[in-house]
Amino acid sequence: MRKSLLILLLFISAGVQAAVQLKPGHPEQYRVVQGDTLWDIAGRFLNKPWEWPQIWHANPSVQNPHLIYPGDVLSLVYIDGKPRLSLERGASRGTIKLSPHIRSTPIAEAIPTIPLRAISSFLLANRILDSQETLDRAPYVLAGNAERVISGQGDRIYARGDFAAPLPGYLVFRQGKTHIDPETREVLGINADEVATAELVSVERDIASLDLVRTTQEVRLGDRLLPGEERPITTNFTPAAPERAISGVIMDVPRGVTQIGHMDVVILNKGARDGLADGHVLAVYKLGEQVRDRLTGERIKIPDERAGLLMVFRTYEKMSYGLILQAHRSLSIMDRVRNP
Repeated sequence: MRKSLLILLLFISAGVQAAVQLKPGHPEQYRVVQGDTLWDIAGRFLNKPWEWPQIWHANPSVQNPHLIYPGDVLSLVYIDGKPRLSLERGASRGTIKLSPHIRSTPIAEAIPTIPLRAISSFLLANRILDSQETLDRAPYVLAGNAERVISGQGDRIYARGDFAAPLPGYLVFRQGKTHIDPETREVLGINADEVATAELVSVERDIASLDLVRTTQEVRLGDRLLPGEERPITTNFTPAAPERAISGVIMDVPRGVTQIGHMDVVILNKGARDGLADGHVLAVYKLGEQVRDRLTGERIKIPDERAGLLMVFRTYEKMSYGLILQAHRSLSIMDRVRNP
């Protein structure tokens, strides 16, 4: 969370540049409480909290920002007509004024950018594969010990496949939903749900013996073994608008419902190849309904209306996961997403 207060500082110093404005009725002082996120706090001060990069360029003197903690007090003050943020540490942390001379502090209780509990399972236990072939080539669970068809933590399993270059450990995955673009019908990815961690014991020909050291679900015959993912897991997000024009749709909801609200996770039909990255903020537009014109008899589509905001927290080549941060009304699958 090293960038946490940096992000907030850049959010709140919005008056430095005319294009970024302080929110009408913003507080002059705010005490941080347990459960706060930087996004929520920034929303108290700014109309568009994701526009912090413009403020960063206007404040190059801020090099090593503090983190903020529950109990800290944030005060908005004006120096030479320019807004500045003063930080008063809660408890015994003392009073610190944000300036070019800043000392570091521990990060143990620093508040996150967004609620990580809402996305933790998607960061840790989901993987999107680009093709069915990747899953089909992976070794699979052939049998359980003592002819078991399901296995759990502490059990031994046997897998068959290519173990020419064996690894000390594998993750066990179960094939989930195939994600298809609702507009182009292109296959965007195959969802693989992690169900266990297995430790390699031995290999003979194309048969491997493994012990299950951790399980989140029962392991079944046919589940696939994949190595650990090399990509880093991002938990410290830097909200920003995409640099490229994005026009996509909410194509699915992992929990299988059609009505979407605040803090729900959604799946988008745009990814890294389209210019999306972790931390990008998108506006959500409610899909306009088809209505009948009683005078002409025509079927007319009502214009889409802006209804919320989301932040992308995990990108793949062709699709992304996003977290709904604002929802002014109930959202649905096929609602559109665009640059904010």
